[in-house]
Amino acid sequence: MDTNAIASLTRPTGLPFNLNKIGHVALFVTDLERSARFYVEVLGFRVTDVYGDDMMPGGAVFLRCNTDHHGIALFPATQDKLAGAGLHHMAFEVGSLDQVVRARNHLRALNVPISFDGRRRAGVQIAVEFRDPDGHSLEIYWGIDQVGSDGRARPADQWKGASSLEAAIADPVIGQDTTLADPSLI
Repeated sequence: MDTNAIASLTRPTGLPFNLNKIGHVALFVTDLERSARFYVEVLGFRVTDVYGDDMMPGGAVFLRCNTDHHGIALFPATQDKLAGAGLHHMAFEVGSLDQVVRARNHLRALNVPISFDGRRRAGVQIAVEFRDPDGHSLEIYWGIDQVGSDGRARPADQWKGASSLEAAIADPVIGQDTTLADPSLI
């Protein structure tokens, strides 16, 4: 390994988006209930949403430590995705919907395979998902629901999954302004 070469890496000039923060981490766990108890009772997270088998095989749990819909998501480990051996995905927040579209366009221009773009259900963030060179699943997103002081998340009947950015923009969820500042991006 060339430590000097790594230390001298710089952000490309003109990158069409800017990551604000690591938004959430999704983990594979052996026991959803045990792990949820740990994050809630030991670390003080709050449960925002829970998927049963009807939503996703094995279910999932979404936990928050601030007003973001989730900071940690828990998914059941499988024979191929062992608990503790890797993460489900890591997500990066950007400051606008335009930046999500720009990120997708940038990834496409670099021939990075995109596994999903659109809107998932719980949290209703609009996102583009892809993998790094080692196969880690990554997400760039905007517009994750914020949970108010009453502790209530958006009800599931208001979630609107969308299988493309175009579909998510054309059919926003209640309270989510999907107007692009630069409509020519699509």
